[in-house]
Amino acid sequence: MASYRIGRLSEDIKRELSALVRELKDPRVSRMLSIIRCEVSGDLSHCKVHVSAIEGEAATKESIKGLQSASGFLRRELGNRLHLRKCPELHFIADGSIAYSARISEIIHDLEESEQDSGEEE
Repeated sequence: MASYRIGRLSEDIKRELSALVRELKDPRVSRMLSIIRCEVSGDLSHCKVHVSAIEGEAATKESIKGLQSASGFLRRELGNRLHLRKCPELHFIADGSIAYSARISEIIHDLEESEQDSGEEE
């Protein structure tokens, strides 16, 4: 199967899952949850969904539990919205990239402040 089709399907799944997560009523699923990346297998039977919550790793893991319990609903809705004959099985994976990037941003901000303070002292 052409790799561009798999890439396009991965982006479509990411877009639709982002919208569907906002509609879930499960309290375990964080409101600040982001879908980072989707990887669809070559035979379109499995999809690894990398998710991250701004609140941290604990909120991400709790959200994954909620997403796994709603995976049947999510698969059905994906199949309907994307008009797929066979919707891939969803596997949710915690991804700490948002927390990591927030930490890097905080370090850079602290460095800028320390440079401004040292510039004022001279």
